[in-house]
Amino acid sequence: MLMGEFQHNIDPKGRVTMPSRFREDLGDAFYVTKGLDGCLFVLSSAQWDKLTEKMGQLPISKARSLQRFFFSGAFYTEVDKQGRILIPPPLREYAGLTKEATILGAATRAEIWDSARWKAYNEEQTQENLLSAMELLEI
Repeated sequence: MLMGEFQHNIDPKGRVTMPSRFREDLGDAFYVTKGLDGCLFVLSSAQWDKLTEKMGQLPISKARSLQRFFFSGAFYTEVDKQGRILIPPPLREYAGLTKEATILGAATRAEIWDSARWKAYNEEQTQENLLSAMELLEI
Protein backbone atom coordinates (compact mmCIF):
# COMPACT_ATOMS: atom_id res chain seq x y z
CA MET A 1 0.00 0.00 0.00
CA LEU A 2 1.29 3.43 -0.93
CA MET A 3 1.08 5.92 1.92
CA GLY A 4 3.02 8.84 3.31
CA GLU A 5 4.09 12.23 2.05
CA PHE A 6 7.53 13.21 0.78
CA GLN A 7 9.07 16.47 -0.44
CA HIS A 8 11.57 16.48 -3.31
CA ASN A 9 13.06 19.05 -5.66
CA ILE A 10 12.59 18.85 -9.40
CA ASP A 11 15.85 19.31 -11.27
CA PRO A 12 16.17 21.50 -14.40
CA LYS A 13 15.74 18.43 -16.64
CA GLY A 14 12.38 17.59 -15.03
CA ARG A 15 13.57 14.70 -12.89
CA VAL A 16 12.29 14.03 -9.40
CA THR A 17 13.29 11.41 -6.85
CA MET A 18 10.67 8.75 -6.22
CA PRO A 19 10.62 7.72 -2.55
CA SER A 20 12.26 4.34 -2.04
CA ARG A 21 9.18 3.10 -0.14
CA PHE A 22 7.08 3.77 -3.22
CA ARG A 23 9.55 2.12 -5.57
CA GLU A 24 9.13 -1.08 -3.55
CA ASP A 25 5.43 -1.19 -4.51
CA LEU A 26 5.60 0.45 -7.94
CA GLY A 27 8.66 -1.40 -9.21
CA ASP A 28 11.49 0.02 -11.31
CA ALA A 29 9.16 1.10 -14.13
CA PHE A 30 5.62 2.46 -13.99
CA TYR A 31 3.15 4.87 -15.55
CA VAL A 32 2.71 8.58 -14.90
CA THR A 33 -0.36 10.35 -16.23
CA LYS A 34 -2.61 13.33 -15.63
CA GLY A 35 -4.55 12.97 -12.42
CA LEU A 36 -7.48 14.74 -10.86
CA ASP A 37 -7.32 18.01 -8.91
CA GLY A 38 -4.23 19.16 -10.84
CA CYS A 39 -1.81 16.43 -9.79
CA LEU A 40 -0.19 13.49 -11.57
CA PHE A 41 -1.14 9.88 -10.91
CA VAL A 42 1.61 7.27 -10.69
CA LEU A 43 0.44 3.70 -11.31
CA SER A 44 2.28 0.40 -11.21
CA SER A 45 2.06 -1.75 -14.33
CA ALA A 46 -0.51 -3.95 -12.57
CA GLN A 47 -2.70 -0.94 -11.63
CA TRP A 48 -2.33 0.47 -15.14
CA ASP A 49 -3.50 -2.84 -16.60
CA LYS A 50 -6.54 -2.80 -14.28
CA LEU A 51 -7.40 0.74 -15.36
CA THR A 52 -7.03 -0.17 -19.02
CA GLU A 53 -9.20 -3.26 -18.58
CA LYS A 54 -11.95 -1.37 -16.74
CA MET A 55 -11.98 1.38 -19.37
CA GLY A 56 -12.20 -1.24 -22.10
CA GLN A 57 -15.35 -2.65 -20.51
CA LEU A 58 -17.19 0.66 -20.71
CA PRO A 59 -19.15 1.70 -23.80
CA ILE A 60 -17.11 4.11 -25.89
CA SER A 61 -19.84 6.72 -25.45
CA LYS A 62 -19.12 6.73 -21.71
CA ALA A 63 -15.38 6.04 -21.72
CA ARG A 64 -13.99 8.26 -24.46
CA SER A 65 -13.44 11.36 -22.31
CA LEU A 66 -11.73 9.34 -19.58
CA GLN A 67 -9.62 7.47 -22.12
CA ARG A 68 -8.49 10.71 -23.74
CA PHE A 69 -7.72 12.27 -20.37
CA PHE A 70 -5.72 9.41 -18.86
CA PHE A 71 -4.07 7.86 -21.92
CA SER A 72 -3.19 10.86 -24.09
CA GLY A 73 -0.60 12.21 -21.68
CA ALA A 74 0.50 8.94 -20.14
CA PHE A 75 4.20 8.23 -19.90
CA TYR A 76 5.95 4.95 -19.09
CA THR A 77 9.05 5.73 -17.09
CA GLU A 78 11.91 3.88 -15.46
CA VAL A 79 13.71 4.80 -12.27
CA ASP A 80 17.35 5.77 -12.86
CA LYS A 81 20.28 4.74 -10.65
CA GLN A 82 19.72 7.75 -8.37
CA GLY A 83 16.05 6.82 -7.82
CA ARG A 84 14.72 9.58 -10.07
CA ILE A 85 12.10 9.58 -12.80
CA LEU A 86 11.74 11.98 -15.70
CA ILE A 87 8.47 13.86 -15.91
CA PRO A 88 7.89 15.06 -19.49
CA PRO A 89 7.21 18.78 -20.05
CA PRO A 90 3.48 18.40 -20.87
CA LEU A 91 2.86 16.55 -17.58
CA ARG A 92 4.95 19.07 -15.61
CA GLU A 93 2.93 21.86 -17.18
CA TYR A 94 -0.41 20.16 -16.43
CA ALA A 95 0.49 19.70 -12.75
CA GLY A 96 2.18 23.11 -12.42
CA LEU A 97 5.43 21.45 -11.35
CA THR A 98 8.31 23.88 -11.12
CA LYS A 99 10.82 23.42 -8.30
CA GLU A 100 9.32 21.58 -5.35
CA ALA A 101 7.14 18.47 -5.56
CA THR A 102 5.16 16.65 -2.94
CA ILE A 103 4.85 12.94 -3.62
CA LEU A 104 2.20 11.16 -1.64
CA GLY A 105 0.71 7.74 -1.35
CA ALA A 106 -2.97 7.25 -2.09
CA ALA A 107 -3.39 3.51 -1.42
CA THR A 108 -3.07 1.96 -4.90
CA ARG A 109 -1.38 4.91 -6.59
CA ALA A 110 1.08 7.66 -5.83
CA GLU A 111 0.38 11.28 -6.65
CA ILE A 112 2.84 14.00 -7.61
CA TRP A 113 1.82 17.54 -6.70
CA ASP A 114 3.45 20.91 -6.99
CA SER A 115 4.11 21.58 -3.30
CA ALA A 116 2.35 24.98 -3.31
CA ARG A 117 -0.68 23.47 -5.07
CA TRP A 118 -0.79 20.61 -2.54
CA LYS A 119 -0.73 23.08 0.34
CA ALA A 120 -3.56 25.12 -1.23
CA TYR A 121 -5.59 21.95 -1.87
CA ASN A 122 -5.28 20.93 1.78
CA GLU A 123 -6.28 24.38 2.97
CA GLU A 124 -9.49 24.11 0.91
CA GLN A 125 -10.55 20.86 2.57
CA THR A 126 -13.22 21.23 5.21
CA GLN A 127 -14.51 18.92 7.91
CA GLU A 128 -17.83 18.81 6.04
CA ASN A 129 -16.14 17.55 2.85
CA LEU A 130 -14.32 14.85 4.75
CA LEU A 131 -17.39 13.83 6.75
CA SER A 132 -19.52 13.42 3.65
CA ALA A 133 -16.80 11.28 2.05
CA MET A 134 -16.51 9.17 5.20
CA GLU A 135 -20.27 8.54 5.12
CA LEU A 136 -19.73 6.71 1.83
CA LEU A 137 -17.47 4.34 3.73
CA GLU A 138 -20.07 4.03 6.49
CA ILE A 139 -17.50 4.97 9.12
